[in-house]
Amino acid sequence: MKTNFILFIFMLFTFSNIANAQKSKTIFNGLNLDGWIKHGTELWYVEDGLLVCESGPDKAYGYLSTEKNYDDFELELEFLQEADGNSGVFFRSTFEGTKVSGWQVEVAPPNHDTGGVYESYGRGWLVKIPDEKENILIPDEWNKMKIRVVGGQVTTWLNGKKMVDFNDDKIAKGKGAIALQIHDGGGIKVKWRNLKIKEL
Repeated sequence: MKTNFILFIFMLFTFSNIANAQKSKTIFNGLNLDGWIKHGTELWYVEDGLLVCESGPDKAYGYLSTEKNYDDFELELEFLQEADGNSGVFFRSTFEGTKVSGWQVEVAPPNHDTGGVYESYGRGWLVKIPDEKENILIPDEWNKMKIRVVGGQVTTWLNGKKMVDFNDDKIAKGKGAIALQIHDGGGIKVKWRNLKIKEL
């Protein structure tokens, strides 16, 4: 009887851990940048509950990365591009100043492959989106993005439409944080909200 009770408790604990691991959690609290790290001199701030990235006077690259590393995950977020929206969502990424090693899901103005995947300081574009999917991005409105990374398999969605789905051996070996980007050149402003992640 005692053995059965111990087994029951063990199974309950195990299932509870699995359920918690598969539950989405918010990674931006809407109040401040707790849990995030700034890289570079560009501007990151909270305004009206939104996370805002904006070019600073240096007009250089800037990043805001999670303190925690994420390996296999499903990330959902929304973004609104104001002015030039050239930005991105990095995953399994590490930083030396503003030099990033990792992979970027593109967030860019119309006709510039939003949802495609780029490898910084490496192979460049891994997968661009087909031309017929360029109209899925809605300019001047909130757009929903979902990114799923499991092993070397990367799948992205924009406004509910699948953008890319591929497997890459180098990505499979990657480790690191999730990060948002400000591209260099100046004049960039993007707002973010509802950043939620589910670890897989």
